[in-house]
Amino acid sequence: MVERYQVLVVGGGPVGLTAAHLLARLGVGTLLIERNASTSDEAKAISLDGESLRTLQICGLSDDIAPVVVPGTGTRYYGARGQSLFHARGTTPFQFGHAFKNQFAQPELERVLLETLTVPTRFGTELVALEDDADGITAVVTHGEQTERIRADYVLGCDGGRSTVRQLTGTPMTGSSYPDVWLVVDTLEDPHDERFGMHHGAPGRPHVIVPGRAGRCRYEFLLRPGEGEPGTPPSFDVVRRLLAPYRTITSAQVERSVTYRFNALVADRWRTGRSFLLGDAAHMMPPFAGQGLNSGVRDAANLCWKIATILDGRAGDRLLDTYETERRPHAQAVVHLSVKLRSVVMTTSRRRAALRDLLVAGAVRTPWGKRYLEGMRYRPSPTLREGLIVGAPFAEDSPLLGRALEQPRVLLPDGCATGLLDDVMGDGFTLLGVNLTEQDWDTIADSPLSALGATEVNALCGDLLPRMRGPRPAVADTDGRLESLLAPSRGRVIVIRPDRCVGAVLRPDQAQAAGDRFLHRLGLPAHVAVA
Repeated sequence: MVERYQVLVVGGGPVGLTAAHLLARLGVGTLLIERNASTSDEAKAISLDGESLRTLQICGLSDDIAPVVVPGTGTRYYGARGQSLFHARGTTPFQFGHAFKNQFAQPELERVLLETLTVPTRFGTELVALEDDADGITAVVTHGEQTERIRADYVLGCDGGRSTVRQLTGTPMTGSSYPDVWLVVDTLEDPHDERFGMHHGAPGRPHVIVPGRAGRCRYEFLLRPGEGEPGTPPSFDVVRRLLAPYRTITSAQVERSVTYRFNALVADRWRTGRSFLLGDAAHMMPPFAGQGLNSGVRDAANLCWKIATILDGRAGDRLLDTYETERRPHAQAVVHLSVKLRSVVMTTSRRRAALRDLLVAGAVRTPWGKRYLEGMRYRPSPTLREGLIVGAPFAEDSPLLGRALEQPRVLLPDGCATGLLDDVMGDGFTLLGVNLTEQDWDTIADSPLSALGATEVNALCGDLLPRMRGPRPAVADTDGRLESLLAPSRGRVIVIRPDRCVGAVLRPDQAQAAGDRFLHRLGLPAHVAVA
């Protein structure tokens, strides 16, 4: 008997587990398989952005994740002589409702994600073949000496840099590998108690330090010739010598030590029929921007709701083509930034390091340079330029368009409590009306936007009490952030996708044309009302 699921997730790391949570939240019948016998016992990824924590919040996991995450304060960069150059904290504190950068231990995170998962999982199960056809896809898997076939509508390849899904679909990767050998050491009982990462740009020995919770700390050092080879366990003498400026250490205090070379590679295609690549299976990048795992979480957030929408009959297959269209440009830009940081921040050239330090010191003395560096404005924005967004002439080209809507703290309905903006949004689309009248809402209800089945929310600017008006909850400003964010959009409705990206900003009288265009990009005929 062939088992049947709507989605098969291949890979039980953080990206696969997050994808499974998102699908479960949306009611999608999902099975997760993992070739290893259990979740990882190695602390590979160590940092989650506020955007990633928001995705876990959407999954309903905020309380479960909180005990294993350290709310961090960004990254401090040091120059060739050990001098502090600047501290990058992001543009806005708690922009997406969570700290800008958050340290964690991957084994702890994976354990929480697995324990709270409500869909079936099979560890020690390996994918060996994929058979794609017009009606679905069949995965051939092995578990010990047993072989079985699993039928699904879609397969998500979240199975890392050596992805079996990528190999089975014959998908090459384009980019470069680098000869530098790096040592990664995860330590216990460490004295560092900073809530920020530290990038030391000493050309004689570039290195990174990232303290974690409960005395854990990650150290990464560029090795010199003869100090180690990739894939070969480093000697404890090398580990002890490199850590000596910061601490004394015993072998029992080394949780993990590995050597590796890094890659900057992007898969040539992210979709092959009913199979999709996410995370390291789709893109591998150097660690210096701290975006490897975070990029994978963005992939899952972008793709999973689209699959659920199609399975519910509320979108057509063409919607899935927007996954790569929307995600590839940002992933490629982040890979490029990571490579650039290697050549600038982690340079071994004394001349380049001296010039870097001089330019940075001069820049932080100017208001523009200080904002640029400390706000990490050099980091690519995931703003969408194509895909499921509708701007002029059907709607307005607002600064919000194509961006993840910020998540300020708001007054909740009736003004008796505060919470995060997402607390009043549904799992699907949201129509956020900014100071709309009942007549405005009636106009929107008569437009194709009604086919989205969206949650409707009144956002009130102007120091108003958020009273319930009809069936719609209302929110209001608490600290000026909601007002600053939405005041320019008074009298407009903001179409917010399930991944919290702004799909359109429009006047009520634009709802007909913009709604038609939105349904077209969803792959549905105009004027179709979907239950």
